[in-house]
Amino acid sequence: MTQAKPNRFTISAIDIMEMAIESLWNNKLRSALTMLGVIIGISSVISITSIGQGVQKSTEDSIRSLGTDVLQVMSGSAKSGGVVQAMGSVSTLTWEDAKAIAQQAPSATVIAAYLQRPVQVVYNQTNTSTTAYGADLSFPDARNTYPQVGRFFRQSELDETASVVVIGPTVQRNLFPADIDPIGQKIRIRGELYKVIGVMEAKGSQGPQDRDDAVYIPLTTMSARTIGRNALTGISVNGIFIKSQHESQLETLKFQVTNILRLRHKIMSPADDDFRVTNQADILKTLTTILGLLTTTIVAVAAISLVVGGIGIANIMLVSVVERTREIGVRKAIGATDRAILSQFLVESVTISVLGGTIGIVLGIGVTVVAATAFQFALVISGGAVVVGFGLSTLVGLAAGVIPARNAARLDPITALRSE
Repeated sequence: MTQAKPNRFTISAIDIMEMAIESLWNNKLRSALTMLGVIIGISSVISITSIGQGVQKSTEDSIRSLGTDVLQVMSGSAKSGGVVQAMGSVSTLTWEDAKAIAQQAPSATVIAAYLQRPVQVVYNQTNTSTTAYGADLSFPDARNTYPQVGRFFRQSELDETASVVVIGPTVQRNLFPADIDPIGQKIRIRGELYKVIGVMEAKGSQGPQDRDDAVYIPLTTMSARTIGRNALTGISVNGIFIKSQHESQLETLKFQVTNILRLRHKIMSPADDDFRVTNQADILKTLTTILGLLTTTIVAVAAISLVVGGIGIANIMLVSVVERTREIGVRKAIGATDRAILSQFLVESVTISVLGGTIGIVLGIGVTVVAATAFQFALVISGGAVVVGFGLSTLVGLAAGVIPARNAARLDPITALRSE
């Protein structure tokens, strides 16, 4: 006589999923609060990563728009009481230095000397603070910035110290009503009247600096009227922009410029340099590295909330096992296997985590879009962060559900049925 096998329920994956969803739906508030930690963690990781990459891209584009094939020579540092002050605190460069570089540096294609000062600009009863650049005719080519409306000043205006000015788009918005054409209008800079002959094209911001918030006047005019101070050997300048034939020749150009200036300034030791030569490509590389490290650090901090979310899920699932002890006993008594019980609680945990991760992804993308629109930087949605975020949410659910699910599966049915 054949012995009858004990009756065991066979529960499909679909049945387990339906029971898990039904259980979560019956405890909507608890499920929502459990998901909150995962939602915050995933949305933080995605939004911070995407915003960081967007700001980084905007900064890179901003620097590249000025040219990564450009060197900038800045005036040296003043010394007071043995203390070295900031670069540019004393005028050690002259317009004649720029002209000498143009003649003697074969790798240089464009050389532009400039003066720079903060000024107050006035039109009728409206005024604004901005930066004035005293520039020569090569400045637009060196900075890859040209008038969008009107024109830049001419050689005759540079020779005659003419009172003409080209303004940036931000200055135009701050000074002139929308219905007034600024071309031909007179504005006052440090008590002197200047005729507006052009408006530069918009270049946006480079970090905290708004490059459109500037005015440009002839270098000779600014030296004679605005500053009123010249070097003994010529017109003093704050810096010189030098464009090379190609980015690969920047180091060669830097070597040539450094030697020319040391000879002109009678400098024997590099330690006595009264100028500094910086490389736009190096600035871009350094800035990109800093922004990348900053973004990674913030993302790591934000990811801690995922750990907190996982602890929350584990805690709630443990409580759920205690609350549903009798239910588990009934199921096991009528034939539910340990594996079925284990699977149901794991599915509940993973469902909470995956659903929270999905909501977090949508929320993180939404925050990124709003931030990019509000703060005017490049919109970059990090696909890697989305994939990693979704994967992390699944792993958090699995990890957080293992112990509660195992505890539920190991319950003795008789003991579970006796629980209140």
